[in-house]
Amino acid sequence: MGQKIAFTSSEEKIATEARDRLIKIYDNCALEEADVIVALGGDGFMLQTLHKTQDLSAPVYGMNRGTVGFLMNAYDEKGLIQRLETSVEENLNPLKMEAITTDGSVKTALAINEVSLLRAGPQAAKLSISVDGKTRMSELISDGVLLSTPAGSTAYNYSANGPILPIGSDVLALTALNAFRPRRWRGALIPKKSSVEVMVLEPEKRPIMADADSRSVKNVARVNISSADDIQHQILFDPGHGLEERLISEQFN
Repeated sequence: MGQKIAFTSSEEKIATEARDRLIKIYDNCALEEADVIVALGGDGFMLQTLHKTQDLSAPVYGMNRGTVGFLMNAYDEKGLIQRLETSVEENLNPLKMEAITTDGSVKTALAINEVSLLRAGPQAAKLSISVDGKTRMSELISDGVLLSTPAGSTAYNYSANGPILPIGSDVLALTALNAFRPRRWRGALIPKKSSVEVMVLEPEKRPIMADADSRSVKNVARVNISSADDIQHQILFDPGHGLEERLISEQFN
């Protein structure tokens, strides 16, 4: 008996039409019953799918029917069963964000790419950064700061001139966003096992929002970030087109 496949797609017409065609060819089942989940869309939809299915055992195989497809395989309706059977699995640990707001409420979220703190007003952000309980930077004045996983290092982090991290490396990228003081500080590499705390200085004057893979929390006073090693996302890639190859290729484009 073949693999049970659950097809899911973004709401874009090109993605929903692809889903309908693939279901006619390969049949479909519920996400909870699937041996493998095929996600049709772009990277944003892949992140949504991984978050939605994190409690399921089925890995996710993406096909690009969106704009950005770093986490996606090429779209082709032919030979899907063989592609799934020969695909290579990558396991990713997300970041856990705990955001404490100025009114004392606590919001938590997971991020596969990055957790970012961004200024939410005209004033630059003023932040203090601690690693494993030790203050490493008492004052950073910038547009914000982000902490990225290796898988997310080619996304917002790379656009902010952060480093690309090899998949499987035990480090995270802490990257400043348009640092004003200290002007030359661009960021640091942080051990994956470490916990990072970002304190917002003058939160009333300089409001800050925290974001974990597009899930935002406004008016934060403090954000704690750590790797959620107890959670693993399984992504499937065609042979020769896994994340390692994509990371290398990205640096020469």
